[in-house]
Amino acid sequence: MSTALTLTTGHQPDGTPVLTAAGEVDMSNAADFAAALARAAEVAPGQLTVNLTALEYLDSAGLAVLFPHVERIHLIASPLLAPVLTIAGLADLMTVVSA
Repeated sequence: MSTALTLTTGHQPDGTPVLTAAGEVDMSNAADFAAALARAAEVAPGQLTVNLTALEYLDSAGLAVLFPHVERIHLIASPLLAPVLTIAGLADLMTVVSA
């Protein structure tokens, strides 16, 4: 059974593409998260914002999805997830903003 995850795309006022994830990312739906991130990265030739402020849970499968895109992603994370991203080393590799 897959965990509830909602993925939406849009743009910031400056035109930067945004992928927003809400719910939980775990091994049951990490492939969906990876596919949405890959599609958003294909459409966006430059920087991509990934908004995780509505994400309640992110396990190692979800973290692994982010690593291949570290050079292009600007992450917005909730205060709950920010320490996880720091411990995983993602905050050292990409911009992570706590919202």
